[in-house]
Parts: sequence; C-alpha cells; structure tokens
Amino acid sequence: MAELTPMMRQYLEIKERHPDCILFFRLGDFYEMFADDAKLASHELDLTLTTRDRGKEKSEQVPMCGVPYHSAESYIARLVARGYKVAICEQMEDPALAKGLVKRDITRIVTPGTVIESSMLDESRNNYFACVFGEGGRYGLSFCDISTGAFYATQAEGAEAMERVISELGRFAPAEVLRGGDAAKSEELTRTLQERLSCCADLGAVELFAPQETAQLVEKQFGRPLDELGLTERPEVWRSAGALLRTLCELQKTGLSHVRELEFYVSGRFMELDLSARRNLELTETMRAGEKRGSLLWVLDHTKTAMGSRMLRSWLEKPLLSPKRINARLDAVEELTKNSIGRDELVHMLQDVSDYERVTARIVTGAANCRDLVSLGNGCEPLPELRAAIGGLHASLFGVLLDELDDLSDLRDEIRNAIVDEPPFSVREGGMIRDGYSEELDQLRDIVSGGKGTLARIEAEEREKTGIKTLRVGYNRVFGYYIEVSKGQTAQVPETYIRKQTLTTGERYITPELKELERTILTAKDRITALEYELFSQVRQHLADQSARIQRTARAVAALDVLTNFAALAARQNYCRPEIDLSGELHITDGRHPVVEQVLKDALFVPNDTALDCGANRVAILTGPNMAGKSTYMRQVALIVLMAQMGCFVPARTARIGVVDRIFTRIGASDDLASGQSTFMVEMTEVAEILKHATSHSLLILDEIGRGTSTFDGMAIARAVLEYAADKKRIGAKTLFATHYHELTDIEQEIEGVRNYNIAVRKRGADIVFLRKIVPGAADDSYGVEVARLAGLPDKVVSRARELLRALESGAPVRTVRVAADDQISITSMENDALRRKLESLAIETMTPIEAMNALFELKKML
Repeated sequence: MAELTPMMRQYLEIKERHPDCILFFRLGDFYEMFADDAKLASHELDLTLTTRDRGKEKSEQVPMCGVPYHSAESYIARLVARGYKVAICEQMEDPALAKGLVKRDITRIVTPGTVIESSMLDESRNNYFACVFGEGGRYGLSFCDISTGAFYATQAEGAEAMERVISELGRFAPAEVLRGGDAAKSEELTRTLQERLSCCADLGAVELFAPQETAQLVEKQFGRPLDELGLTERPEVWRSAGALLRTLCELQKTGLSHVRELEFYVSGRFMELDLSARRNLELTETMRAGEKRGSLLWVLDHTKTAMGSRMLRSWLEKPLLSPKRINARLDAVEELTKNSIGRDELVHMLQDVSDYERVTARIVTGAANCRDLVSLGNGCEPLPELRAAIGGLHASLFGVLLDELDDLSDLRDEIRNAIVDEPPFSVREGGMIRDGYSEELDQLRDIVSGGKGTLARIEAEEREKTGIKTLRVGYNRVFGYYIEVSKGQTAQVPETYIRKQTLTTGERYITPELKELERTILTAKDRITALEYELFSQVRQHLADQSARIQRTARAVAALDVLTNFAALAARQNYCRPEIDLSGELHITDGRHPVVEQVLKDALFVPNDTALDCGANRVAILTGPNMAGKSTYMRQVALIVLMAQMGCFVPARTARIGVVDRIFTRIGASDDLASGQSTFMVEMTEVAEILKHATSHSLLILDEIGRGTSTFDGMAIARAVLEYAADKKRIGAKTLFATHYHELTDIEQEIEGVRNYNIAVRKRGADIVFLRKIVPGAADDSYGVEVARLAGLPDKVVSRARELLRALESGAPVRTVRVAADDQISITSMENDALRRKLESLAIETMTPIEAMNALFELKKML
C-alpha cells in the first residue's frame, strides 16, 4: 500500500475513534466524506460520488463526496432522521495561519436524541434521549430533552417492572435509547424498541454505568447530593441518569449547563397508560394513518407557542392523579373561560412569543447564531404585558406563574443594543453588530468605509502643522495613502515627509502615520470580523449565564398558553367543567366524543349519558349491531376521563369524575406477524395484561372479547373475563364491555353491579336506522344481515342469508343451494340491486314534484 497523505492519515485517525458515525470532515468550504462513508452518504443524500488521491502515489484513489458547510444542516437532518449518527469534524485553526497540516477534531456528534437545530425538530413535541439500566429486577429510567433542558427519572421494580419500563418509554416516545445492565439483555425490551417505538437503540459499555462515577456526575450536574434528589436508595436510577449525562456530554462536546433540574417521579403521580391504550384511544396520532389529524391532540392543540404545544402533549401523556392539582388547573381554565376579553388579549400576546426553551439550549451549547438571539429578543417583547395580564387574574395557579415569569427586559435590551435587526446567518462573516455598540468597532468600520473621518483629521492636522493651506490627503491603488502638495508650496514641506511621486502640478509624499493608517486599513476588515464574533460571543455568554431565568419564564409562558388554549376550546366547543374527586364514581350527562364531533360535517353528534361506580354500576354490558357506535361511545368515556384529569374542560353537559388510576383498552385486533402471534393470541395477551394490572380504581374498555375463536370458546372466555372484572374480591373495576354474545346479558340477573345497555335501533321493514343512543336493557337483535345490506352486499346474498338465519334459528337443516349458470353474481347484477334499493327507499307519497324529478334524474344516472 502506498504511503498515505498527511490529510488522509489525519482523516483515518479521527474516523477510527468514531467508527459508528458518518464523519463530516471539514476541508475549506466543504464537509467531505471518504470511503464507505462517502458511498453511504452519496446513496442516502443523492450526492455525486467522486475520488481523491489516497496516497502519495496518484494511482490509489478513494471514493469521496461532500456538501457545502453553510448548507450542511439539511443534509445532516436527513441522515439523522434515518437513524444515522453524524460526527462533525471542524478545522481547529485558521488555515491561513496554520503551519503545515491544519489541526482538526470532532466538535459534536449528532444523533437522533441529541438534535438541537430547529430545522431538524418538530417544534410541537419534545425530543427525548432515554437511558434504561437494570439490575436485580429493578430498573432506572432517565429521559433528557437536550433541546429544552428537561430531565426526568423514575424507577420500575417488582413482578411487572418490565411492563412499567415499556409503558414509560411509550409515554415519552424517545428518539434514542441507551441500555445497560439487565436492560441490555431483555429481548422483550429490544423487540418493543424496534417494532413498536421504532427508535434508535444503543448498548452502553459496562464502565459507562459505574456506580461511583455516575453518582458524582449526577450530583455535579444538578448541584445537590443524591439524598436531596431522592435517589439515595435508588442506585439504578442514578446510574441510568449518570450514564445518560456522560453520553450527552461526549456527544455534544460542550457543557449541559441548561440541564439543571432532575424531576424524579414515582408510580402514583400520573395516570398509567400502556402502549395499547395510547394507540387505541388515538391520543397523539391515528391508528390507521399515524397522523395528528383525527387524534385527541389534534382537537386539543390550538396553542400559540411551540413551548405550549410541547407542554400540552406532556399533560396529555401524563394525566394527573391528585384532585388538588387537577382542580388548580381547572380553576384557572374556568376563570379564563368566563373572561373572554382577557382571554383574547392573552391569545394575542402569546402569538408573538418565540421558543425560549430551544433557543436557550442552542445558546448554552454554543450553537446559536445571531438570528436565534434576535428571535429571543423579539420574543421577549410581550412579557411585560403578559405579567400585567396575569397580575389581574385570581386563580392560585396564576399567582405561581406570575412568580416564575420574568419580563427579561434587560436581556431584550442587551440583544437589541448589540445585534442588528436583520443579521446574516453566519456569525463568522461580520455585519451583525449594531453601530454604536462598540467604539473600537465603529472606528474600524469608519476606516474600512474609506476612512473619511480619519483622513479629514490627518489632513487638518498636517495643514495646521505645516501651514500649507492647499495640502490634501488622498488615496490610489498604486501608492496607497499619500499627502499631495502643490508646486508653489513644496518649500514648506517638513523633512519627515518622504517624496513618493512627482506630478506636473505638485508632489506626493508619504509619512509614517499614513503608512500605519494603510496597514490598519488593510487589516481592519479581518479585525472587524474577529471583533464582531468576540462581541457576539460575549452577548451569547451573558445570555447563557441567565439561562435559568429564561427557562423558568419559558415554563410559565408554556403553562399559560395551555390554560388559555383550554379555555378558548371550552368556550368554542361548549365544554363543561368536570367535578373531580376520589369518589370512584363516573357520571357524565350528554357526553360527546371530542374528535368525532369535530369530524362530522353534515350531522349532529348524538350525546349519551354514562353512570359507572364501584358499587351497583360497576360493569356496563353494551350490546347492539356493528356500526351503531359502541366503540365510539366507549372511547368517548375514556377520553372524557383523560381530559378531565389533564385539567381540561370536557365535552358534556355535566361530568363528575372520580380519579382513575389507569385506563385499559382492548379494542380491535390484528395479527402480530413479526412475533408469530395470531389475532386471537394478541387479544388474549392484552386481556391477560389488563387483568393482571387493573385495580378497583381503573377504567376498563373491553370490546368484543373472544371473537377471534369459535363461538362457544369465545363466549366462555368473554363471560369468565367479565366475571373476573366485576368481582370486587378480584378487580371490581369500572368496566364498559361491548359484546355480540347476547347470552352474556343474563349476567345482569346473576352478578350484583352489572347493568345491560344497548344502542337504540329503529327498524322500518327491511331497513334499520341507528339512533346512536345508549338506552338501558339488552339488544333484542344483532341486525347483522341488515348491516350487511347497508354495507352493499348484493340482494341475492342478503336474501339467502335471511333464509339461512331463519333455518339456523328454527333448528331446521341447512341445505346448500346450487347457483345456476345464469344466476351468478356479477357487477351488473350488483348495479341492478343498487338501483332496486334506491327505488325501494323512495317515499313517493311524500315527495314534492321537484323532489320526484331530482330522484328520477338520479335513477337515470345510475342506469
């Protein structure tokens, strides 16, 4: 192999330290990639692949591709979005001043969990990097969003420890997860991360989780000993947190001074929601398309700030269990709901607030540019008015927010005094510091702009000193700066003048002062650029030193935004304030599904009542045909409970919510082909988890349990599950149980606390109309054949189904009917069936002439 060039040797040495990263190697105005990195990047980014000499012999070539440094962010974002890690290698010295090879080193490693650039992030959600460490059946979990400084930690232990680990990971939905100890060995956790959370997962080295080192890191980062943080008896938690902090520091290559508060929480503070419940209730995205539109978040989130949007999502993911804390939020929402003028003023002010949290993170990590600072300064403009507005509100929560909200006027003024209104993107090219901020900078700019002030001063001084009234200071590109004296005055020229050029009209001279001025001007532009960066860095550091104030203000503004948003939503959608207590009762009058009522365009949503408690109304068995609205009703109840415990008003006329510790759902079914599980196996696995973890304070939503197997097996399983859930000695939880097994309705007479309800249906001849109303009692029919007819099955299939149904119900033998060759179902026959159904549906006796004409027109179109 030929001897490597110095630059390629340098590249390979740095690449060897980070083999798992794509190395962006700075060469002048480009980030270059070589060898396998170049091949991968050219494929992923659609870049042209070229070659470069690898060694001193020209015959040996290495693949290469590159991107301009000023637009590298978009390319890095695409790689990180696909799960790659990118190591940024910068030139550590000025190439013009370097002796020999320019020094280079890694300044940052960008991974899915360490992104801080706004262009790479969804402003409405946090971007968490998680760490899970397990030992002896106990697990510590830590979550950090480096783009905002948020840091959470919790612990899971006992028989259900892994289930809680997976539940918490589902709650935070991290972009990247680091695992250590027993967590690195868990196949269940690995499968969940890959198949259900689809996040980047890494294994941490054993030394990364060393007890003593991690404890010291945690105490140093958060400025408090472990006992004050509540972690003394929880080594798994501090080892997890310490490993995460160390990893983040190594990736960022900078301090994490904006990560200053560790919020440790234990089970019992928030409502528990497992991955199935989050998915089935479509809290943040729809099951079918994975979109925000159609989810509960889509209905709730009309916040005006990115910080508020992230906090609302956090509240949605972590509903409260404390009636006191919930009612504090509800008090604030109620006050704003009643004060429409004050609410509208707050909404108007919040529209001009920028994303303090993420700007602060970029400032502290040294990634902020001038535009970030201007954004922060402009975003602080509404803060004095916000403080004044909050000061006029009376709910206790507003007092807390007022104490945390700083108007940041000094920081705003500092930014405005220092930075121009429209700064350039780059901080290394000047043009960003305002005139008047620095005397030295103003002088340098005056010199570069032509030095008119300086030249006029020198000219005046020389005229006075020499007495030559016609003396003039000038400049040309050949001689630079000079003093010109007319021929009649040359006798008065001092000896210190050095003759440079003779003209027909006079003589030109230079002086040491002019040569110094010339040298100053030649270096002034570089000095301006360097000085501007120095001044910018000073302003940025000053803001970084005040990051704690900014973060407190950010949290207060975010909470105010969410509360204002809830109030506006309540006023706009006619939501009511729920009563929150620990009664265990669930009474809702005229409840509505918050999402479905928003989606309905041409129809009114039919509201329904709910009455559940831990006594005589523990279990509601719900029967009725498919498509009638059973699943919508059950989801509606769960969403109303969840909204209430967030501190939001709910879509109902009245609501009394006894705090629910967990919501479990078993709705719908699908094969899990990846793990080889059938529909029925998936269903039974989920039911097993529900029965294992549910308590008397839980809410169970069970939809058609047992339908994935034979009728009698399914009915037996459904009944056994129903009895188990209703039994006070086992669970005794509030349960909504939808079923097509009408035999189960007999349980109402046998088990105390079980009540039958059905979806009201009106039948007119062969037609049925869903009234969408929940009424007491069991359904008298499944109306399956009628629903099939509504779905568009051919009439011959429907009529044959009716014959078979009558035979089965009477116990008569079922005979197969052979279809004649000319009696086969075709597209044409289906169209004829549709035409006949249309004719049958026409009520000729009540139609007006114009309606009859329109109907005839439609029938002709169908033909």
